[in-house]
Amino acid sequence: MDRQRTILLVDDNFMNRRLVAAMLHGKPYRLIERESGREGLACALAQRDELDLLLLDVGMPDLTGTELCRRFREAEEAGRRRPVIAYTAHAMADERQAFLVAGFSDILIKPITREELLALLARHLPPGEPAKEQP
Repeated sequence: MDRQRTILLVDDNFMNRRLVAAMLHGKPYRLIERESGREGLACALAQRDELDLLLLDVGMPDLTGTELCRRFREAEEAGRRRPVIAYTAHAMADERQAFLVAGFSDILIKPITREELLALLARHLPPGEPAKEQP
């Protein structure tokens, strides 16, 4: 059986968090949910050793996912760069490039499907290996 991976989901929309939780039901993922960017950053920094991947809504009012990603990247220790995924409805090519430049590893475009979410997680969290983003 695959090792359970821990994902931090930060989204200010309750229904979006419920949707992701339902899509991950029965899969080897432990989901930690936070409803604001500030709460998400505090959790990400406090629990960074336990986290395998961060899934961040970009458009949160208190602290954007992009700013959360930037601050998390600044605090990450050398040698363990976790995947940080932008979770957004913004799909224009220039916006996608800006997210990658900002430090995100990948982009998941809303509305999402279970297949898209699981494929993205499989890409960034290979079974049996600790999470580590390639440089």
